[in-house]
Amino acid sequence: MHLPKYQYKTNPDFLDYEFISEGPKGSIKKLVRFSKIEGNVFNPGFGDLDELTGEISDTIVSNNNNSHIVLATVAGAVHDFTIHYPKAIVVAKGSTHSRTRLYRMGITNHWHEISIDFNVYGLKEASWELFQERRDYEAFLIHRK
Repeated sequence: MHLPKYQYKTNPDFLDYEFISEGPKGSIKKLVRFSKIEGNVFNPGFGDLDELTGEISDTIVSNNNNSHIVLATVAGAVHDFTIHYPKAIVVAKGSTHSRTRLYRMGITNHWHEISIDFNVYGLKEASWELFQERRDYEAFLIHRK
């Protein structure tokens, strides 16, 4: 996708993607961390980085007026991660219903570009289905075609 995004740096195994969110609240360090669930299934935890503990807070609302740039950066990290792990299955769910809805809107708004490289599924009533625009989902599953 050709959207504005922050530059990130990653660790040698391409599991952590760190970047700085810039906005009216200042510079906020963010981290996308891909954690293996089982087999080739990974979860991208995302949020503000607590530099003391190395933990991610996915409940803080930064309100740095740059959510589109931040989400594009996270999408870029997913894209890069799946280049390095082409058989990976990425399962994502927001920490709240509204964040999951925000992810759905991002997928919908960029569906044409996303669908070129990825198969996308939505979790609806304990069953995975091919992603459909304007459907509410509990989580998303993506993998490279």
